[in-house]
Amino acid sequence: MNILLISLLVLGATGLIAAVLLFVIASRFKVEEDPRIDQVTEVLPGANCGGCGFAGCRALAEACVKADSLEGLSCPVGGTATMEKVAGILGLQASATEPVVAVVRCNGTCEARPRTSEFNGTRTCRIMHSCYVGETGCAFGCLGCGDCAEACQFDAIHINPETGIAEVDESKCVACGKCVKACPRGLIELRKKGDDGAKMVVLCNNKDKGAIARKNCKNACIGCGKCQTVCGFDAIKVENNLAYIDAEKCALCRECEAACPTGAIHGLNLPELTQKAKPAATAPAEPTAQENGTSTFDPVCAAMIRSLVTKRAQFPYLQELAQKK
Repeated sequence: MNILLISLLVLGATGLIAAVLLFVIASRFKVEEDPRIDQVTEVLPGANCGGCGFAGCRALAEACVKADSLEGLSCPVGGTATMEKVAGILGLQASATEPVVAVVRCNGTCEARPRTSEFNGTRTCRIMHSCYVGETGCAFGCLGCGDCAEACQFDAIHINPETGIAEVDESKCVACGKCVKACPRGLIELRKKGDDGAKMVVLCNNKDKGAIARKNCKNACIGCGKCQTVCGFDAIKVENNLAYIDAEKCALCRECEAACPTGAIHGLNLPELTQKAKPAATAPAEPTAQENGTSTFDPVCAAMIRSLVTKRAQFPYLQELAQKK
């Protein structure tokens, strides 16, 4: 009985001493946290998607509180409205950021890029990409296994069963960038959303020489340079047999889309280009073109940019062109 009592007393005393020591140490070395971190965290959406470049919403909140300026700090899910709330809490000014959206740079449909083999392993893009070129002859195109769709927590990207290509729902996309990281072929990129979603994109990532690229996919960019030649804004560059459009310079004139012989260039969220074959030469009797520097523009193009406020501000002459009847 005495041994049991002594054991209990010793254990109790040891626990009490340890508790006192832990309390003293915690009080001595405690770190004061800025209460604004909790306030900022509360206004953030809590998606913890990592699209802001931080591990989660709380990490972004800590970065915002510690920063002297919100320049370069943004929440892709909450957008400008959320960052304005954050700025109000911190007494700072929210930096204006232009919305971006994910774009899949591939137009190799099942018809344009016929299947040459069948993969019998675990169907993920990463595994298939590491094993061989894929089920078609194009080693650069979308594999269609849906790694990007699985990575997206906003249900904004899916594989189209008819084309076999990933497609982005821009109304749901928050530009978190998870699909970009998930694609082993680097087909997905974040591009400026543009006014009403209007943008010009080369939907191809094939860097093979023209003949090989066209053999493997009828819709592939063949690096012919016709788009670069007709562009009067130096917005297109052809490197490694592949054309790329700079959104900052592009005026949405769509001359490149009309000139592309393979249909690799697309005007997303724009009306169908009815004069694609002969954009300016077949226009009706009235004055059909407006000269600006080295490029000629058709009135059809004016109709397409009539509602694009940002582009009219960036290229003032387009405002005058858009007002023409």
